[in-house]
Amino acid sequence: MNVLVVIDMQNDFIDGSLGTKEATAIVPAVVKKMRGFDGMVLATRDTHGADYLETQEGRNLPVAHCIKGTHGWEIRAEIAAQLTMQPIDKPTFGSEKLGEYLRELHEKEGIGHITLIGLCTDICVISNAMVIKAFLPEVPITVDAACCAGVTPESHERALEAMRVCQVEVL
Repeated sequence: MNVLVVIDMQNDFIDGSLGTKEATAIVPAVVKKMRGFDGMVLATRDTHGADYLETQEGRNLPVAHCIKGTHGWEIRAEIAAQLTMQPIDKPTFGSEKLGEYLRELHEKEGIGHITLIGLCTDICVISNAMVIKAFLPEVPITVDAACCAGVTPESHERALEAMRVCQVEVL
């Protein structure tokens, strides 16, 4: 079985409080990739509480975003429409819960390949690629660069290069 992991395609990261034109631009490619994918599709959702600005992340990135229950926290509608499972909520960049779920799935059914797409390449995509690599070091992982966007185009490219060095294939 192949698995597609859609990372944090939420309103706040697309055109909300932390949105960018690059994030907005990848939405059609993400929807197309999801529709054409032959395998299981999972999604993650960055999830913070009202106390976000008091957390370490909030002190370092003082922009309230993805506050649970808000419009910005929601997965973009046309992407959410493609999902058959609830997103995995994650309180930080990388999701241990995602790694554990994929390891259990691999033990039960066998995963042949994992592809990651989404936002932001340089924060949550790279973090989850490394988490998955730690949980499943022998399962090939690919990141589709055309379906990802970073905080800036430059940091997107740096993250892709860092993933290549860590044996994640970049398309």
